[in-house]
Amino acid sequence: MKKFNILDASALVIWLLPAAYLAYIYPTLPASVPVHFGLNGNPDRYGSKGEFIGGFSVLMGVSVFIYLLLKFLPAIDPKKMVKVGEATFQKMALGLVIFLSALAIAIIFSTIHLSFKIDKLILPIMGLLFVFLGNIMHSIKPNYFAGIRTPWTLEDNDTWRATHRLAGKLWFIGGILITIVVLLLPPAAGMIVFVSLVAVMVLIPVIYSYVYYKKHQLK
Repeated sequence: MKKFNILDASALVIWLLPAAYLAYIYPTLPASVPVHFGLNGNPDRYGSKGEFIGGFSVLMGVSVFIYLLLKFLPAIDPKKMVKVGEATFQKMALGLVIFLSALAIAIIFSTIHLSFKIDKLILPIMGLLFVFLGNIMHSIKPNYFAGIRTPWTLEDNDTWRATHRLAGKLWFIGGILITIVVLLLPPAAGMIVFVSLVAVMVLIPVIYSYVYYKKHQLK
């Protein structure tokens, strides 16, 4: 059984911040609150405060699940290689909790400040997440839960390493571009750029893993 450490304590505090914020502003929420936002950043569906709390609870639950999964990944990894890079997965777990908590706070803020465009918070936050993941991508060891998991990276360790070196650079640069561009462009254009960059960041490493694997298998 793993001991409760400083990273766990930090993750717990960060995880509780959105709940504390929601508890603080809850009395000011109207009976009907936005529960969905359109591509233009404006709310396009309203619901009860109970429905909003339900969605918020799901987001908080996902955050806990991801953190615990990555924390205990070495114990359930079939390849038993995660143990070597365990510190990387702990950093990733904390980073994802920070991201999901920031996302939750952004949603709460946009719910009580309807004139604010939620995309101006959420998309830059996602861009920063890609920057963070890109920075640690090269340290991720082969596993079935995180990283660029294609048949070729999972089959060959050299393919895994080469693919994640490339993906790390792409995600870091792409994340910076996303963070800057979506703040400057109108919502619709920003969303197009966001989706396009993410598609490039995902597809290139996948294609590269296939090409690298085939090339080196012939040697």
